Amino acid sequence: MQLNLTSISYTYPGGAAPALTDVSVTFPVGWTGIIGDNGCGKSTLARIAARLLQPDAGAVSPQLFSAYCQQDSTQAPPNLADLASDWGQDGQRIRRLLHLEDEWFWRYETLSGGQRKRLQIACALFTSPDVLVMDEPTNDLDAVTRDVVKGALSNFGGIGILISHDRDLLDSLVGQSLACENRRWVMRPGGYSKASCQAESERASALRQREKAVHEAKRLKAEAQRRSEEAARQRGRRSKRSLAKGDSDGREKIGRAIVSGKDGVAGRLSATMDRRLAQAEGALAEQFVAKRYEHRISVFGEATRAPFVAHLEAKALRAGEFAIEVPELWIGPTEHVVLTGENGTGKSLVVRAALASAPESVRVAFVPQDVGVGERERALGQLREHSPKRRGRILSIVAQLNSDPDRLLDGDDMSPGELRKLLLAEQLVQEPNFLVLDEPTNHLDVGSIEALQRMLADFPGAVLLVTHDRQLADAVTQTAWHTERCDGIAKLRVR
Repeated sequence: MQLNLTSISYTYPGGAAPALTDVSVTFPVGWTGIIGDNGCGKSTLARIAARLLQPDAGAVSPQLFSAYCQQDSTQAPPNLADLASDWGQDGQRIRRLLHLEDEWFWRYETLSGGQRKRLQIACALFTSPDVLVMDEPTNDLDAVTRDVVKGALSNFGGIGILISHDRDLLDSLVGQSLACENRRWVMRPGGYSKASCQAESERASALRQREKAVHEAKRLKAEAQRRSEEAARQRGRRSKRSLAKGDSDGREKIGRAIVSGKDGVAGRLSATMDRRLAQAEGALAEQFVAKRYEHRISVFGEATRAPFVAHLEAKALRAGEFAIEVPELWIGPTEHVVLTGENGTGKSLVVRAALASAPESVRVAFVPQDVGVGERERALGQLREHSPKRRGRILSIVAQLNSDPDRLLDGDDMSPGELRKLLLAEQLVQEPNFLVLDEPTNHLDVGSIEALQRMLADFPGAVLLVTHDRQLADAVTQTAWHTERCDGIAKLRVR
C-alpha cells in the first residue's frame, strides 16, 4: 500500500501566488517526515494527502481512509465522546498508549495544551485510518509526554505523514524525509539529521559543479570572442572592395582562397564555438544550488529603570479546584527566567500571575501558547492599520525569520508558524522591558528557532520563558523555576 500524489498544484482563494506547483511524491507504509520553512506549503500538501483539500490540478491515488491531526488543539476532536464511551479493546489500548486519564474526556476546555494534544492524537488513532497525518504533534508537550507520543505513533502500521520541527521525533520515527527547498520538493532517506546531512553534501557538490560550469562558460566565452574577431578579420581580407580596379592578382588570390575554403575556416570555427558556448551557458542555468539563510533578528527592547518587572507573593494560585503553591518570587529588570514543568502542573497560572504583577511603568510583551482564530484576525487587521513605517519594521522582523511578508499581507493562507512570527514581531517593535513567551517554538521551523534563541540571548530586558526546549532554555536563561506535583500538591520551586 502506498499513497501517490501526482503533479499537485494548489492556490488558496485570493492567494497572491500558488502554495504548491506541480508536486509529485509517493508516501509508502511507515512514517515520512515533511520538513521546511514556515509557509512553504507543508500543511497544504499534507491536507491534500488527507483529502481535506481538493488540488487545482493533479491527482491523489488510491482512495484511502485518512485522519488528520491538526496543529491547533483548542477545539475538541469531533469523535471525543465516541472514544470516551468506548471501553472495548481498541479504546483501552489507546488509553494505555497515551496514558490518558478518564476525567480528561469531560473537561477538555480546562485541560493544559499538552493534555489536549494527547487526546487529539488519541482520537485520530481511534479512527484506525489507512493514512494518518500528524501536524506538529509534540507542540505543548513536556519531555515525558513527548516520549509517550513517540511510542504511540511508532505503533501505527499504516501510511504516516509527519510535519514537525522536533528533530528528535523525526530522527527516531521516520524512514524518509520530504524537504521543501526553495519551492523544490526533495525526498531523502532517514530522519532530520541524516536527510540534512545528505542535503548539505548535495549542496556542496552542486556548488562545485556550478563553479566548474561558471569557469567553463567564461573560458568558452573568451575563446568565442577571440574566434569571432579572427573571423571578422578574415571576412575583411576576403572583401574585394578595397582593391584597385586594376589589381587582377589580388582579385585572383582572394578568389582561390574562397574556392578552396581555407579563408573561411575561422568563420566556421567561430560558429562552432558559439554553439559550444550556448551549451555551456545552458548547463550553467540548469545548475541549482539551494539557498541557505542566516536567520538573525535585530536587537529590540531595553531594561526598565524599575527595580523589578514582576513580583509574586507567597500564596496558592487557583483555577477552579486546581491550586499551585508558590513562594515569594521576583524577576529583576535584566533577569532571564525559564519556567518548566510537566503538563497540568500550573505553569499557565504562574505566567498569568507574573503578568498581573508587573508595575504599570514596565512595558510588557506577551506571546501566548495558544493562538485562536480571533487573535489571528486581530493581528492581521492591526497590521494593515499600522503606519507604513511601523508596518515595515514588523514585516522586516518576519523577513529576518525567513517568511515572505507578502503572505502576511495576503493573509488567507498564513501558516500557524507565520502567525506566531507576526505576533512576536508586533511585540518586539514596542521595545518591551519584559518579554513573556509561552512555548514560543511551537510551529516554528528550525532556522527560526535558532534566530529566536540568538535574539533572546541578547535581549537587554527581562524574560520569562515557558518552554520544553532544553537547548533553548540553557542558551538564554540564568534562573530556573519548576512546577511539579509533590504528594498530590502542585508546587513551584526555584532551581
